[in-house]
Order: sequence, then structure tokens, then C-alpha cells
Amino acid sequence: MNKQRFTSKPIRGLGDVVDRVTSTTGIKSAVQKVSNALGKECGCEQRREALNKLIPFGKGKTDG
Repeated sequence: MNKQRFTSKPIRGLGDVVDRVTSTTGIKSAVQKVSNALGKECGCEQRREALNKLIPFGKGKTDG
């Protein structure tokens, strides 16, 4: 696992935390495989952005 990937992007909110946890545990990979097999989008990126907007971290606002 390449831990460098996580340190390059700051955590902007709850969506980024969920993304990192699911990536680290392998859940995201499993969801993507199932989504690809079903031919449907998993909605991971949209969910991440929505959670970042709902519960942002830090002083600045999230993009969007």
C-alpha cells in the first residue's frame, strides 16, 4: 500500500475521512468491483463531496 498517496492531499472534511478508511480497508475496491460488474456507478465521489460540504474540517471552505 502506498501511504504517500494519503499525505499528498489534505483532508477537507468527513467525506475524505470516509474515503481514506474505505480505501485502506479494501472496502472501496470491493464496492468498485461490484459496481463495475453491475454496470452502475457506486456514487463514491459524489458522496465524498457531499459529506465534505456537510461536515468540513479546517478554517477554509471546501471546493464547490
